[in-house]
Amino acid sequence: MNIIPPATPWRFCLAPMMRRTDSHFRHLISLLAPNMRLYTEMLTPNAIIFGDRHKLLDFSAIQSPIALQLGGSDPKALLESAYIAIDCGYIEINLNCGCPSNRVQSGEFGASLMKNPETLNNCVRLLTTKLPKNIAVTIKTRLGIDDIYSYDYLNNFIKRLIENGVNTFHIHARKALLKGLSPKENREVPPLNYDWVHRLKEDFPSTIFVLNGGLKNLDQIKTQLTKIDGVMLGRHAYADPYSLMEFDSQLFAKSSKQLSRSRIAELYIEYMQKQLTQNIPLRSMSRHIINLFHGQPKSKFWRKALTIQSRGKEPNINDIIVALKSVTAS
Repeated sequence: MNIIPPATPWRFCLAPMMRRTDSHFRHLISLLAPNMRLYTEMLTPNAIIFGDRHKLLDFSAIQSPIALQLGGSDPKALLESAYIAIDCGYIEINLNCGCPSNRVQSGEFGASLMKNPETLNNCVRLLTTKLPKNIAVTIKTRLGIDDIYSYDYLNNFIKRLIENGVNTFHIHARKALLKGLSPKENREVPPLNYDWVHRLKEDFPSTIFVLNGGLKNLDQIKTQLTKIDGVMLGRHAYADPYSLMEFDSQLFAKSSKQLSRSRIAELYIEYMQKQLTQNIPLRSMSRHIINLFHGQPKSKFWRKALTIQSRGKEPNINDIIVALKSVTAS
């Protein structure tokens, strides 16, 4: 029996992932899981203000509604870049308070903001008061950082943000260790602590909490949705994107018709062909479908074909079509 979705649009979310959740991967996810709420990879305000806005912010129609994740600590720059994104059609601004990379540490944003709640709240206060009321301002954060790891600190951290107008939090249920661990290790080594996320929901029942971290199957997701408002998937969504179709159909009463892997591949190939007319490099799109046939008998042939094409010269769309015929042949 399908689960009837509640009022919150954050029931099923795609996590922001650096060098992963670009517009092309989000288009693929929209084909697979049309009810999934999509997030860009983390972008800095200056990249948007001074960089190629179209390249960074353009998205296909099926990706809407869509959220922009910003990484920064300058309130005015965050506000300016948020307005640019809103003009492009974004309906949510998500502030990153959880990324532990050296880049964000040097810029004093990402997970570093958990150590500097005053700076964070100054940013949030400006965004929630100056942006249009129909634009959601949300936070993605960790449970703690380095030696700052107690439920009391986390509770007060969240409480102050709520007081400054935030009503939706995406919680990666791990602490961040800025010294001694790489960003990859920070996604795996610190232990998961779902209980603290559940406690936050109990302490702030009218606030929306979305749990991120370690979710890989439908049973896990359904269990968490009995305790919090939504789930956010990252690495699993990239490692096995086709599984999202089943998750989507099971989590929403009104779901789209399920399509075969080969049909999804055909639709995505059609998308790539259209993008090629706009001089978009094929490699930047084709890399996202390497795992489309994950777990299937001939998946290694599909992966091999795409992996070979990703090295050296630009891949050829006709080679991808031939690979599809090969992997789906009986």
